[in-house]
Amino acid sequence: MDNAVAMIKDLVRDVPDFPKLGVTFKDITPLLADAQGLSACVDALAEQFEDLGVDKVLGVEARGFIIAAPVAYRLGAGFVPVRKKGKLPAAVYSDTYQLEYGSDTLEVHRDALGPGERALVVDDVLATGGTAAATCRLVGRLGASPVGFGCVLELGFLGGRAKLGSLPVAALVSYE
Repeated sequence: MDNAVAMIKDLVRDVPDFPKLGVTFKDITPLLADAQGLSACVDALAEQFEDLGVDKVLGVEARGFIIAAPVAYRLGAGFVPVRKKGKLPAAVYSDTYQLEYGSDTLEVHRDALGPGERALVVDDVLATGGTAAATCRLVGRLGASPVGFGCVLELGFLGGRAKLGSLPVAALVSYE
């Protein structure tokens, strides 16, 4: 896994002053465009959770979809999209959470998970933890159990992991 982590780090691009002045955005698009890097990323995340009996992998809009779907395939699990408000066509459950400047709402189909199913939540980045925690609450509302959270990058200096309590978290690359 050390080789995978080194490759992933090398393929993440820093974009200064995006989306606003003073912020350095960690851009994973070069990683996604590299066949070996993407494969290493998916394999490394899936390996972290392969012994947990995952039934479904939830991917958070939008970059989380890109990583979660192949992780689900690798784990032999189904894929469930978690979308921004108003994007899903059938009956949904919603969770509104606070952002640094405002709030946001995530939704999941009411029939996406069944009682007792084991769900892995995957996103591209763990930052403040609001999105991850909201998605885990949605899992619980559907009667399923969140068994872990996986991400490509963790911005540890933002403390998001604390919002996930004792849930196992696997971040391939952490920035402190």
